[in-house]
Amino acid sequence: MDFKKHLLVSWELTLQHIVPLVLMTLVMFVLTFFTLGILAPVMMAGYMHAVLMVIRGEQEPKVGDLFACMRLFFPLLIFFVLAALAISLGFALLVLPGLALLLVLAMGTVYMLPLMTDQELGLVDALKESMTMVFKGDIGENLVVVLIFYAIQAIGGIVAIGSLFSTPIAVVFLMSVYEERMSAGRQLRLP
Repeated sequence: MDFKKHLLVSWELTLQHIVPLVLMTLVMFVLTFFTLGILAPVMMAGYMHAVLMVIRGEQEPKVGDLFACMRLFFPLLIFFVLAALAISLGFALLVLPGLALLLVLAMGTVYMLPLMTDQELGLVDALKESMTMVFKGDIGENLVVVLIFYAIQAIGGIVAIGSLFSTPIAVVFLMSVYEERMSAGRQLRLP
């Protein structure tokens, strides 16, 4: 995988659509804060889907895209509550089980939201497919994707306003990788 290409795509597309992406990020952060995180998963699903449509050249991103996947609200809420409880329990028992579960979930669910929005898979099917894409493929390559995604987020998070710019770059990077993986998968299925 050409990580440099994906980073360049993420930089260029983010700059090209900087105003709507920053507005979307700001609205997502504000609503996440005021809803105590309850809307975060479903808004991130909408955010990722909007970015995927930008990568495919199908539409411009807009703030309303954050709410385009509200049909996923309850499955995502239940999943993220259960994941948070499991990780908390892992940290409460011993630190290592919590860290191991956090790493498996961070890697295994990296493609879950795009699969739910793009392929319209249900939660369980999207989780299985995401785990398959990550752990049946080149695990090292997928680990690098996850590390780059979270590193971009962390670098932007150093300064509060930095997250408004790093989040779009990170999400465009991840959706660029996802699109390449899905395109490769479609080509393999062709006769």
